[in-house]
Amino acid sequence: MNAILPNSYSYPDAEGRFGPYGGRFVAETLMPLIHELNDAYEAAKADPSFQAELDGFLTDYVGRPSPLYLAERLTAHHGGADIWFKRDELNHTGAHKVNNCMGQILLAHAVVHLV
Repeated sequence: MNAILPNSYSYPDAEGRFGPYGGRFVAETLMPLIHELNDAYEAAKADPSFQAELDGFLTDYVGRPSPLYLAERLTAHHGGADIWFKRDELNHTGAHKVNNCMGQILLAHAVVHLV
């Protein structure tokens, strides 16, 4: 049997679906906006100036790259390879929230300029 494993799709296909059942479920009246946003996202991913601006905000505002910290006592306790922590909690407002927001804000700004 060649069953598809749950969560075995890392990326959606061209139709935005993750396997035979997974996909996006949006009211039909919103689909043109979803397609516009998707097009803007694809354009932004390919635009070096967009990435440079995002990198600038992540460096100057968020505090990236996050510092690494050698966990000396944990390393000694386990007696093997050095154990390092990436200190994302030291970033302004934490890690994932601000990283996500910066990209979304810049993408929204790019979409507004397309209108």
